[in-house]
Amino acid sequence: MKRLILTILSLILVSSLALAGAKSDMASWENLRQLAPGIEVKIVLNDARAYTGQFKAVTDEAFVLRLDTGAEQTFARRDVLRVSTQGKKHRGRNALIGMAVGAGVGVIVGAASPELGQGKCQHGSCVNAASVAVPGFAAALAGAGIGAAIPTGGWHDVYRAR
Repeated sequence: MKRLILTILSLILVSSLALAGAKSDMASWENLRQLAPGIEVKIVLNDARAYTGQFKAVTDEAFVLRLDTGAEQTFARRDVLRVSTQGKKHRGRNALIGMAVGAGVGVIVGAASPELGQGKCQHGSCVNAASVAVPGFAAALAGAGIGAAIPTGGWHDVYRAR
């Protein structure tokens, strides 16, 4: 049973690492032209200073940002190291996925562990509705909590200088 759970967790970890490794080319200044005015961006300069604000405009030689103070700041292209946007938060989706995974794991554990149900087998299978429903429900609640707690919506690079 422990081997099955470890295998499932390993598969989830490997697939998430594979998805994290897939990145597109961030070195193109042209990527910045796809930004919609008003979205929140973070810009990091070559001297490691960072600014956060709303995207205003981009030209071939400069990036214009409306700072949180309300002032507009223009940054020369040669000074820009990285530009990032804030991703969408997906706590509800993650909670549903965690609930589904937790319920599945709970049902498997309940079916594989007859002592969780009636205790002693009588006339056939030890698996019954109570032996799978209780651990399935408990694991679904735990999975939903874990899924909602996973941080999402972090900063994603749109441009990174070479």
